[in-house]
Amino acid sequence: MGEVRVTARIRNFVDVALAERGGGDPDQVASSELDCLVDTGALMILLPEDEVGKLDLSRGGRVIVTYADDRREELPTARGLEITILGRTMVTDCVIGPPLCEPLIGQLVLEELDLIVDCPRRRLGPRPESPNLPLLKLK
Repeated sequence: MGEVRVTARIRNFVDVALAERGGGDPDQVASSELDCLVDTGALMILLPEDEVGKLDLSRGGRVIVTYADDRREELPTARGLEITILGRTMVTDCVIGPPLCEPLIGQLVLEELDLIVDCPRRRLGPRPESPNLPLLKLK
């Protein structure tokens, strides 16, 4: 089994909302296109510190992350990240990693955007039951 990678567009949601409320064009808000590793063992998004700074995301709290080798480390988080993958968008928090670290997409994004990992083809895509929009369960 190989890596699954996807291009994600990230923006500061506060800037998007301010553009919309002020009558501006949200498409003119600063964004980044990142090549991300889809990590089904991760929960949240991990972004490099330099990308978080470039988007001027608000700092959040701190979390303890556990790595694949069972090491633990305390890392900061950021709030108000808008992420778009395969035409599906959500707003979430992210974990801030060291500058230039590899961006990771975790399970929270996959669940909310209703995307599945196709391991044999090494790609990410919508669930067959929801090809056009995310299909979310409410109970």
